Amino acid sequence: MPTIAVLGLGRMGQGMASSLLRSGFRVRVWNRTPGKAASLLSLGAIWAESPAEAAKQAFAVISMLADDAASSAVWYGPQGAMDHLPAGSFAIECSTVSIKHVERLAAAARARGLRYIDCPVTGWPEAAAAGKLTLLTGADPADLEAARPVLASLSVTIRHFGPVGAGTAYKLMINLMGAVQIAALAEGMALAERLGLDRETVIAAIENSAAASPQVIRHTRKMAERNFLADPPFTLALRYKDALYGLALAESVKSPVPLGAVAAHCFARAADAGPDRDEAAVITLV
Repeated sequence: MPTIAVLGLGRMGQGMASSLLRSGFRVRVWNRTPGKAASLLSLGAIWAESPAEAAKQAFAVISMLADDAASSAVWYGPQGAMDHLPAGSFAIECSTVSIKHVERLAAAARARGLRYIDCPVTGWPEAAAAGKLTLLTGADPADLEAARPVLASLSVTIRHFGPVGAGTAYKLMINLMGAVQIAALAEGMALAERLGLDRETVIAAIENSAAASPQVIRHTRKMAERNFLADPPFTLALRYKDALYGLALAESVKSPVPLGAVAAHCFARAADAGPDRDEAAVITLV
């Protein structure tokens, strides 16, 4: 089986690497904090001292990191993966990054004879570990088909939105919508409290209402009880970052997003008080 490099071993990256190992791939891993690789090494992963080392002779490099800056750090530079992947190999960016960053990465990959797959994901760490993510891809159809054996080991659904950049465009759009929903839920829950409505009845009613999106259902009880996750899979800072990238995307095509702008402002203020808190803690701002 070919070698796949995974750069970034947060909970999503760890899950994706373990799924690749389970599928029989030879997996090299790198993380800024080496200790996070311990469980993967026990499963057979190979530690790389740098992104460059991870990329050597790899069929594909998969990056799963927090933002543009972290992604740039692993792809570019003397110890970056980009210059060390063999021509014809795949550069697969699964991080949620800005559209401009995707465009720069794709251009750099093409200049080096690499095939670039724009591939943000939806799903939680449990889905990553089980190989049940949904992949939101932008790619040349032939490249996507050639990379399918790798991508299929990570996912139950691969959605192809169009050329490179289209996957990230959709991810930023849907995450900006999520920011609006979560901020609106926080307002509604705070209003219900001020009105003195019975908490359990409010929770049950919202969770079974026409407004009950998965985002709303996931956060309603946490907001009502102020029972936020101590180690959340998605934080206030990450929601704010994604909203900012979404606003920039909308501005690039002159599409007005006033609700998105207000939601981003809410998450910015909430993140100032604790960026690593559960995104449901935006209710404390209200």
